[in-house]
Amino acid sequence: MNFWDYKPWWCQPWSILLTGVVAIAGSWLLLRSLWLTAFVTVPILLWWLLFLILVPRMFRESQETKESGNITD
Repeated sequence: MNFWDYKPWWCQPWSILLTGVVAIAGSWLLLRSLWLTAFVTVPILLWWLLFLILVPRMFRESQETKESGNITD
């Protein structure tokens, strides 16, 4: 089972990455401030870490645990 099969089109890895890149680039192009762009970038990087790496990994581990029979429904 693939985690991304359960998500709508606007919550796919490509859309999450594209939105983040546009926000970071837009911040730089509009503000021309390294500090403000960093202020925008850090939460986006944390969002990517959570939703592109950690949540899919936890989902996969949960599915593997269920398949191995360690958890009963």
